Amino acid sequence: MKKINSEILSLALPSILANITVPLVGMVDIAVAGNLDSDSAPLIGGIAIGSMLFDLLYWNFAFLRVSTGGLTAQAYGKADFAEAMKVFVRAVGIAAVSALVLIAIHRLFVGAAFLVVDSSEQVRDLASVYFNIRIWAAPATLSLMAFKGWFIGMQDSLSAMITDMVVNGVNIAGSIVLAMGLPSIGYEGMGFRGIAAGTVLAQYCGLLAAVLLCAIRYRRQFALLRGLDLRAIFKGGETRKFFVMNADLVVRSLCFIGIYIGFTTISAGFGDLLLATGSIMMKLLLLFSYFTDGFAYAGEAMTGKYIGAGDKAGLRATVKWTFIWSMGIAAAFVFIYMAGGRWMLSLMTSDRAVLDVADGFLPWLLLMPLVGCPAFTWDGIYIGATASREMRNSTLWAVVAFFAVYYSGIFIQSYLPSPDFSTSVPSSETVSMHILMTAYFAHLLARTLYLSLRRRRIL
Repeated sequence: MKKINSEILSLALPSILANITVPLVGMVDIAVAGNLDSDSAPLIGGIAIGSMLFDLLYWNFAFLRVSTGGLTAQAYGKADFAEAMKVFVRAVGIAAVSALVLIAIHRLFVGAAFLVVDSSEQVRDLASVYFNIRIWAAPATLSLMAFKGWFIGMQDSLSAMITDMVVNGVNIAGSIVLAMGLPSIGYEGMGFRGIAAGTVLAQYCGLLAAVLLCAIRYRRQFALLRGLDLRAIFKGGETRKFFVMNADLVVRSLCFIGIYIGFTTISAGFGDLLLATGSIMMKLLLLFSYFTDGFAYAGEAMTGKYIGAGDKAGLRATVKWTFIWSMGIAAAFVFIYMAGGRWMLSLMTSDRAVLDVADGFLPWLLLMPLVGCPAFTWDGIYIGATASREMRNSTLWAVVAFFAVYYSGIFIQSYLPSPDFSTSVPSSETVSMHILMTAYFAHLLARTLYLSLRRRRIL
């Protein structure tokens, strides 16, 4: 067991260190927007809607990380490094072509998106500005998905950590400086546009870091490409397996898009204050997951490796101890949220109206680690097992749970009197936002239950 725990920690800790910076990026973006103007709700809403549009795009390509990680880990377990390189080349090739397509159609996409996304005109204009700048990072963003999946599959969370920390560090510093300027040297900054420009700069810096890491650490593996027919890499049975798996993962991504876009568009319909509140709460709700994801990545890498090596005992031990570690993180974050929830909220915005409304939603933070941790941990294990069908089905059930709970709650609400929350937001809309939060937790519970019941598929 010491060997298993040593492996888990050696893979999880670098990922956790990198992941700590991930929520800081979103929090800094919102914090910068929240402090650019005294009326910050539209600016925060513009970031939320703009980010949502990128989620709508990029989650369709989540397979570039997920399938690359699982297939590479199994090739690593078999010591088949030529196959690992084929997986990498396929993923990067698809990323490059996809990025060019996204840039070509991005204006059509934004126009179509706002036919269904309900928001104020000011928020819509700000979100469009944000999107039209950040889209130029698409080649780097999609390629980094492939690089990160490959690093994890190669049991190399250190390279993934270095890449992520470069991206997130540059993003934080770049967004602050480009948006707010450096008065000491006379640079006034770009204002709201600087937030998006900081992200573009960060993505290309991260891609450069990933390429340099491969050149330094994987010269021997990349030398295998000289003896491979690169055209043949996109043909044959392994390629078909890659695309069949990715078809399931695209459906999974569309389900996530339905849930998260549904959450944002529904909250946008409640007005700018509740949209800002929902955006801030989502950042805080997912803060703990960046710690849990470190163990999910470890579970992914080790599950794939032990399946590739045919080591059933190692596989079972990996699943057991990954859950023990990740649930320990969940318990710790219940206390962190309890003690520091209001302080975290105050860091996100100085807008008193937003703070007053968001304060009533803080109790949801205490439930998030306990409900979300098992779902995130199972995801990592199923990715390593390349069990794409089960992952697809779990998110189909999650979509059903999310919308069934939300619309059932709204139906029941219509027959009940609204309590007085004594805020600047109508009570009925505040209750509806709480129903939306309940629906979000229902989707996590549905994923956990389905993947737990199907665990024999991989064990």
